[in-house]
Amino acid sequence: MAYVYTPGLKVAEKSIVKKERLLPLTGEVLVKQGDFVTANTVVAKSNLPGNVELVNVAKRLSIPQSDIFEYMEKSEGDSVAENEVIASTKGIFGFFKSQLKSPINGTIESISDVTGQIIIRQAPIPVEIDAYIDGKVVEVISNEGVIVETQATFIQGIFGVGGEEVGELQVICDNPEKELKPEQITPALKGKIIVGGSLVSNEVIKLAVKSGVKGIISGGIDDKELRNLLGYELGVAITGSEDLGLTLIITEGFGKITMADRTYNLLKKYSGYKASINGATQIRAGVLRPEIIIPTNQDEKITEDLTEKFSLEIGTPIRVIREPYFGKLGKVVNLPIGLQKLETEAEVRVLEIEFDDGKRVILPRANIEIIET
Repeated sequence: MAYVYTPGLKVAEKSIVKKERLLPLTGEVLVKQGDFVTANTVVAKSNLPGNVELVNVAKRLSIPQSDIFEYMEKSEGDSVAENEVIASTKGIFGFFKSQLKSPINGTIESISDVTGQIIIRQAPIPVEIDAYIDGKVVEVISNEGVIVETQATFIQGIFGVGGEEVGELQVICDNPEKELKPEQITPALKGKIIVGGSLVSNEVIKLAVKSGVKGIISGGIDDKELRNLLGYELGVAITGSEDLGLTLIITEGFGKITMADRTYNLLKKYSGYKASINGATQIRAGVLRPEIIIPTNQDEKITEDLTEKFSLEIGTPIRVIREPYFGKLGKVVNLPIGLQKLETEAEVRVLEIEFDDGKRVILPRANIEIIET
């Protein structure tokens, strides 16, 4: 029997989750190894250099570039306020003076008698990194950040949009086959991460944003609705930076797809718990999946490896993770042993899939992942 081990979506009730929380540039770490932190604890901070404004003093005052220092009323390193005079001409007998005012608040970083220009830099931009999950600091990376570890229920989705959010889980649909309905979205859901069943619509998402919902977890979404919601076609680049007003995680695929029983049952079991979610997704090289992390009993000892491996064989349920069949479910009906040449001329191992509608296609094995029934 031909077989292969293919990574599937991780759905584990008991697992050790580690998250690296790093600054974009060196700064100050605010916690110590061994500290217990909450998701909102700021673990490191730094300052990004402020934006700069280039001001052509020579041109604005109609003076020679080489004479700029004679007309400056401020020096390098001086702080200036918006509309404060920074340079002026002497005028004629004290009259007809020209003045140049600062366009921004900031500090004069440089004055050039070659270009006749000055650079004013705005105040530094503070950057703070939080822990994202409740847990323990297990490693401090000097001047950069930390690694936080927690015992948690860990669930991956197939697709998501929006970044990191933290909130209380609340299961809205009492059955994984049901759709999220507009009438289920109320002001009482403010700050919550809500869980639906098989489908979420644009109408529901927009109502959820107005109600202050932090995240939505659903089995499926219509791809046209998603395109209309975003206002553009999603490419192969990483998602996660979209500004929808909430984070959306799809666990199964595009269309109306019942949420997997195991996923739904775990989310229902931990309804009312604090969860950390991230919709960031990348399908191609360096696969990145949207995630749901629900910290649980930190004192419970986990002694077994909970990462499951499944063999690929005839009848194995799978999901396609690349276009043009992204998100479609089916089963394996044939596993050719030899390599086959694709239209791209590449020779790869393939498999034949039968989708739920009876259609059969041949795809590279790298284009699918195994799912649980």
